[in-house]
Amino acid sequence: MPRSPAPSRRAVAMSVSHSSRLNKLVREQYVRLPQDGLVQVTYVWIDGSGEGVRCKSRTLDKEPKSIEDVPEWNFDGSSTAQAEGSNSDMFLVPVRMFRDPFCLDPNKLVLCEVLKYNRKPAETNLRHTCKKVMDLVKDSHPWFGMEQEYTLLGVNGHPYGWPDNGFPGPQGPYYCGVGADKVYGRDIVESHYKACLYAGVKICGTNAEVMPSQWEFQVGPCEGIEMGDHLWMARFILHRVCEDFGVVATLDPKPMTGNWNGAGCHTNYSTEEMRREGGLKHIEAAIEKLSKRHDYHICVYDPRGGRDNSRRLTGHHETSNIFEFSAGVANRGASIRIPRQVGQDGYGYFEDRRPAANCDPYAVTEAIVRTTVLNETGVETKDYADH
Repeated sequence: MPRSPAPSRRAVAMSVSHSSRLNKLVREQYVRLPQDGLVQVTYVWIDGSGEGVRCKSRTLDKEPKSIEDVPEWNFDGSSTAQAEGSNSDMFLVPVRMFRDPFCLDPNKLVLCEVLKYNRKPAETNLRHTCKKVMDLVKDSHPWFGMEQEYTLLGVNGHPYGWPDNGFPGPQGPYYCGVGADKVYGRDIVESHYKACLYAGVKICGTNAEVMPSQWEFQVGPCEGIEMGDHLWMARFILHRVCEDFGVVATLDPKPMTGNWNGAGCHTNYSTEEMRREGGLKHIEAAIEKLSKRHDYHICVYDPRGGRDNSRRLTGHHETSNIFEFSAGVANRGASIRIPRQVGQDGYGYFEDRRPAANCDPYAVTEAIVRTTVLNETGVETKDYADH
């Protein structure tokens, strides 16, 4: 039988980064060297785009046991689109600590808020107001679970595993698929999952999505501000794992035009009264409040005031129409889905399917709580700083 031609080396070189082809076994001998009680701490923060994450590391004399043991630091905000060069120092304020799955114990990853020179929150520091709101509603015990969809790309910007000059077969066999002709990049996905578990991120699942090279992981249940903290760290770990493999994870809500699914960040939500027997009436009341504030939520469910989501929320490919609010039991074409089991049990949670994959989870969870617990209406938000 004639032999199949070997894949071209040039095609492989274009799809993965140069750094990924370095000998990782060489790195291992350095990672495992003793540290004599010293600890490497990697500070992680959200940059001026509101979508990207940055990091830098420093040495501490001993292992921090709590977030209070990690000192504040600073960085050059003019290089992250967060300050001007003439006044560029920004403060990194540690807020949550995780184990480091890349440098291993006792080293740490630390998520930080960013403050400007005057100690006011940076424009993309949406955690600051989210924390205030979550503290106000803590007696309601808001729980969240967010389903982060993403797409793997080669460094050439083409979906990883797709033909160089064409498209894979139509959608259908890829969702939760198994087999080399159904899924692309499972090694990356499983490495990310294990890294999150090691770090202490509350990751609770993963699956291949409808479009080939598209995947999803779920984080939660998390209460209050914890949701945004854990999802942002899960995103950072995803980008770092992809860096090791030489590919790119994009959170673009519609990375491929045409008859391909977009990428969202479906948000599951409940309060304590929704989780109790008879809680369905509280779920329905919350959905009614959301229905009257659709425009406000669309504006905060992606970083560009709804423009990103307008490419995704078309009423096709398991989405609702961006201009219309809808809700239904087990309806994946609705703005809000009530799971069938919740409808049968009469209590539980509901799923807001509108947030885009590149949403800021602090903005999304804050908006849901403002509307459903604090009973805000209209497109303006209330400032609780003076209350």
